[in-house]
Amino acid sequence: MSEEVPLQRQVALKWWGLFIAGAFMLAIMPSLLAHYRSMQTEGGFFPFSVLLQPSEQAAPKPLSVTPSKTDPFFRSIIKDASARYGVEAELIQAIIMAESSYNPRAVSKRGAHGLMQLMPSTAKALGVEDSFNPEHNIHGGVRYFKYLLDRFEGDVKMALAAYNAGSSRVREYQGIPPFKATQYYIDRVFSYYNLYKKANSA
Repeated sequence: MSEEVPLQRQVALKWWGLFIAGAFMLAIMPSLLAHYRSMQTEGGFFPFSVLLQPSEQAAPKPLSVTPSKTDPFFRSIIKDASARYGVEAELIQAIIMAESSYNPRAVSKRGAHGLMQLMPSTAKALGVEDSFNPEHNIHGGVRYFKYLLDRFEGDVKMALAAYNAGSSRVREYQGIPPFKATQYYIDRVFSYYNLYKKANSA
């Protein structure tokens, strides 16, 4: 009988501990869910996703985007860059979506930064002061893409290939490099481009 008292006490303590843990989880769950839902709706910023450059992606993923909800904070910047450099706004939107999913803090494994995934050396050459600043990044990226468009005589696919794989690779293969990642990247940008064109004309 005397040995049963400690056992009963242990059982009581165990259940009391479970009760406290359950109460704590019930208390914090609403705030966690509210935070997660708010992050999902803020311009497409997904803090738990791994944002990679197209060349680093393991496999193609199905396109899923509602254009009107992906870039509410950057439309005026995109419009200004489009007018300044003569690149279609929908194409700029598509490149940003393919590069970073509209995450201005995105960093690739290779060290590319921001919305349009500028490499530090490219950003420096373009005079971009802060690659994580959306305005600096978008204007720098569009300026660079316009340079590539001019270099390849307005061929958008070639310019996209150079933006993704580098101009030296395009020159080496005298066309779009035979890299699946680059070919997928081009297709992905055009798919997003068509979505944006349809949404913006609606």
